[in-house]
Amino acid sequence: MKPRTSREGTQPAPGRGRRMPALLLQTLLVVAVAVPAGIAIAPAFLGHDGSSDASQTAPPWQQIPATLSPPGNSLGAVGPLSTSAPVPAGAALAAQLNKTLRPDGAGTFTGIVQDAATGQVLFDRAADEARVPASNMKLLTAGAALRVLGPDRRFSTRVLAGPTPGSVVLTGEGDVLLGAGESAPGAVLGRAGLTTLAKATIDALKAAGVTGTVNVLLDDSLFSGPSLSQAWSPEDVAAGEMAPLYPLALNSARFDPAKTTGPRPQDAAMTAAEVFAARLTAAAAAGGLSVAPGVARGRPGDAPEGGHAKVLAEVHSATVGQQVDLMLQTSDNYLAEVMGRMTALGVGRPGSSDDAIAAVLQQVKDMGVPTDSLRAADVSGLAPANRVSARQLTDVVRAMTSGTDPRLRAALSGFPVAGLTGTLGDRYTDAASAAGAGLVRAKTGTLNTVIALSGSVVDADGRLLVFSFVGNGLTPGAANKAALDRSAAVLAGCGCR
Repeated sequence: MKPRTSREGTQPAPGRGRRMPALLLQTLLVVAVAVPAGIAIAPAFLGHDGSSDASQTAPPWQQIPATLSPPGNSLGAVGPLSTSAPVPAGAALAAQLNKTLRPDGAGTFTGIVQDAATGQVLFDRAADEARVPASNMKLLTAGAALRVLGPDRRFSTRVLAGPTPGSVVLTGEGDVLLGAGESAPGAVLGRAGLTTLAKATIDALKAAGVTGTVNVLLDDSLFSGPSLSQAWSPEDVAAGEMAPLYPLALNSARFDPAKTTGPRPQDAAMTAAEVFAARLTAAAAAGGLSVAPGVARGRPGDAPEGGHAKVLAEVHSATVGQQVDLMLQTSDNYLAEVMGRMTALGVGRPGSSDDAIAAVLQQVKDMGVPTDSLRAADVSGLAPANRVSARQLTDVVRAMTSGTDPRLRAALSGFPVAGLTGTLGDRYTDAASAAGAGLVRAKTGTLNTVIALSGSVVDADGRLLVFSFVGNGLTPGAANKAALDRSAAVLAGCGCR
């Protein structure tokens, strides 16, 4: 059976940006990242033939910069959005969107467009209707995680002294982006490396005078409840859209960091522990120790006088803000569910799937988003039983772009940029949607009969708009991404009087 989930892509796809000169692409990326933080300059794109006449008609903030400003030179630097920029007229905007926001085949689209600064509704098509949001559900999880954990929080992976002499316990505390090699401080995936952890462990054992054979145990008891939700179809799990959840894993539970599709390890924690044991074996040989074959699950023994087990070595993950960005850019279901469980733990609840859902919904409510009609079966959007309205999605986006909680701003750099990054990297390349390239920043969502796009865009007058378009009951495989992209492009080019 065909999986209900259609992958949105987890690597920057070969879009038009890859054919641009390097200097120009760097410029576009820098400017595009600045827009949602309140910056009023955004790039335009060259036409398919490499020439552009858009610069003759586009406003200044949508034109390609001719040169980069020298470092430290404030002339030509981006500035804040003007609150005096005109707001699009609702009737004119609706007239354009009603032409583009149409399904290819069966199904319907709901949608809403709001002025980010004031919340004024400029377009509303059944925006309160609860719908399957697909991966737009991750917007709720991102906001909840940033509120509870904070954008600067890091997760540890520790090696503790074991319950018997010469034993060590690899302990997972939420980092599922571990790398097999040395720690890479500048990375998100692989920021904490098992080779680094193994070497530090052997150094600590030698310093403590340990000799002989070392036994490796695994403590992955941080999470509770079932590791897989019944809300996910077995076909999706078998296809690698999800895997049993553990508080430590390599490569977000992937066998190879370069391969982001296909089946995942069904015991990601043990897979990571076995790699750690292999790295420990190599480090031990150089240090005059040996490591017993095999890894068993276990927990540290009681320390003397009721204290905690001794920490032998420790590595730290990328920040929560960086992990949220990766989750939104790549639409990683596994990372989203782990982030939900860590959020539950952060508010004092158990680390189960049900508690993750409860914690995320409470945080969304605390953001000021009405949640009475919201139904959540998971926090990644893989479950088809989720129900969220377009208005609730834009409420979350607007909290990130314009709300009072500064922690939520950290999510904005994770929104894929049309034609440049993440799951929008290979879109906005045709003439009908190219006006949105580099300007639209939005989270994608795709299941077989569902497609969604929620985010923000600076329009042609320099006004920041937030939007959400959600299609349900669609014909599988039909060209419905085009409807979303063209509609978002309408917003980017809108003067709409």
